[in-house]
Amino acid sequence: MKFFMDTAEIDEIRPLVETGLVDGVTTNPSLIMQSGRDIFEVTKEICDLVDGPVSAEVAATDYETMVREAAALYDIADNVCLKVPLTKDGLKTCKYFTDQKKMVNVTLCFSATQALLAAKAGATFISPFVGRLDDIAHDGMSLIQDIRIIYDNYDFNTQILVASTRHNMHILDSALIGADVVTLPPKVLHQLFKHPLTDTGLAAFLEDWQKTGQSIAD
Repeated sequence: MKFFMDTAEIDEIRPLVETGLVDGVTTNPSLIMQSGRDIFEVTKEICDLVDGPVSAEVAATDYETMVREAAALYDIADNVCLKVPLTKDGLKTCKYFTDQKKMVNVTLCFSATQALLAAKAGATFISPFVGRLDDIAHDGMSLIQDIRIIYDNYDFNTQILVASTRHNMHILDSALIGADVVTLPPKVLHQLFKHPLTDTGLAAFLEDWQKTGQSIAD
C-alpha cells in the first residue's frame, strides 16, 4: 500500500521523504490556504521533493474553467496529478485528461456508486473520505470495502486512495481491505512508529548495553 502525505507544508514533507516512506503527496485548497504559500510555488517545491504523484486541485466548478486551470497546474511539473471534485463537470474534466494519459484524482467521494462513475470516467485515483463519513455516524471503512469489491468485479484500474484518515485504525483497515493508497497527515504517519513495547524494549537493550562498557562506532 502506498503512503501519500496530506499536507502542503514543505518542512513536514522533507524529513518524511528521507525515510523512504512517502510515495506521493495530496493537497487541496484548504491545505494551500493553511500553508500561506502561492499554489504554484509550493506545488513546484513539493514536486521537486517527491518522485510520485502530487495532487493539485482545481478551484473551478464548471468544465471550461476546470480545463483551463488544469492546464496551468499540469504545467508545474510532470508528476502533477490533477484533482477534481466528484461532480458531473469534474468527471467530464477527468475523462478529458485521462484520455490524454494524464493523472487525475477524483475527490470528495462518499458513496460506492460515485466511485463507480469515477472509474468509468477513467480516474487514476478515487478519494473516498472515511473520516468525514465517520463524523456523521457512517462507517467510512465499509465504503472502502464496497469500492474494492466493485473495482475487483470489473477489473477497473482506478486506484483506491483512502482520504480523510484520522488515526492508526484507518490505516490498518485500509491495508486489510486492500486499498491501493492512503493519504494521511504527517502526524498520523508519526503515530504509526509508536508502540509502548518498542519503547520499553529499546530502553532495556540500551541499559544492558551500557553495562557492557563496549562501543561499536569507536
